[in-house]
Amino acid sequence: MFNRLVATVLAAAAFGAARPAVSSERGYSLPFGATGVSGPVHGFNIILFWACAAIAVTVFSVIVYSIVRFRNSVGALPGKTAPHSTRAEVVWTLIPVVILVATVIPAARALIVPDNARGPAMSIMVTGYQWKWHYDYLGTGVSFYSTLAAPYNAPQLPPLASSMTPKDSLLDVDNPLVIPVDTNVRLLLTGNDARHLWSVPDVAVDKAAIPGSINEAWFKATRTGRYSGQCGELCGRDHAFMPIVVEVISKQAYAQWLAAKRAAAKAAASGAAVAVIATTAITPTAATIATPF
Repeated sequence: MFNRLVATVLAAAAFGAARPAVSSERGYSLPFGATGVSGPVHGFNIILFWACAAIAVTVFSVIVYSIVRFRNSVGALPGKTAPHSTRAEVVWTLIPVVILVATVIPAARALIVPDNARGPAMSIMVTGYQWKWHYDYLGTGVSFYSTLAAPYNAPQLPPLASSMTPKDSLLDVDNPLVIPVDTNVRLLLTGNDARHLWSVPDVAVDKAAIPGSINEAWFKATRTGRYSGQCGELCGRDHAFMPIVVEVISKQAYAQWLAAKRAAAKAAASGAAVAVIATTAITPTAATIATPF
């Protein structure tokens, strides 16, 4: 029996070693991310994972050894007294204390650094709506809504359309949040109607957007790419269809994008002003339509 148990444990260990224990691509772990904050957070997560794995292996090894070594079939008899050991109590108290103290510094850094939003190069007001996001690039005159991309709005389409939908269909939007690479970006987050949560793991931001309150977060993307996230707070019927996409581009490309957005916003404002003037000009006044007595 003991030999079979050892063989089973060794086979399981060999099978586990042959497969990746942690794979962010398969969703088993945090992504490494694209910012200077997400990397340390990912590393700290991996350290804690292996620490927990080592503790679990140690504890369960002792349990399995005790079950096998002191089983009734080999004549083991239960003890009639419970001897007290001050040394054992000190050891099993100090070990958890040492583990906790060893994790204080990296844990504090992972919590404090993302909240330090000093010296931003640009600020963006993020407002959560049911069920979309609004981005306002403060000081630029550029603002827009970001919603689930219409071609991929699978829940609103017949089932046969799902065959044309990519696996990340609920993570695509019509207007992504565009930012330049290697730039300190400050986010000011609030909600318009319900409590939301702006969560993008690749940039290590996970902040609540609460009506009547403004939360602050920052990140600095170190490489270009397209990074997705979702609303992390249950906010109503279509909570599952409220994705977030952050598109990091070069500074030159961002300057061109911002200029195009400004031109479009100016043209839209001019068109709206012309429409208002035209409407006012053709609308008869009360004196014109008044019937004389």
